[in-house]
Amino acid sequence: MNELSVNINIAGRIYPLEINAEEEEMVRAAGKLVNDKLQSYAEQFSLRDNQDGLAMFAIEIATQYEKLVAQMKNDDKQIETQLAQLNELLKDVQNT
Repeated sequence: MNELSVNINIAGRIYPLEINAEEEEMVRAAGKLVNDKLQSYAEQFSLRDNQDGLAMFAIEIATQYEKLVAQMKNDDKQIETQLAQLNELLKDVQNT
């Protein structure tokens, strides 16, 4: 693996990270997203403390994560049902 040291600025603090070189663009974009969200929350809710904005963003991300997990479980169930139906069709074809 090609390791890379990067410094990511979040809410005015620098966080040194060791990442895979191929992840650099994604990590920098994530840092920008966090800062953009913090700025948006600060303007929208007149926040004075970055910790409040970070907590709000953490809740937003956790909620999105939970929705994705639920969707993946639902998708898995649908795929299992479809595979079972295909297996039944294949059994019917083999029996003829």
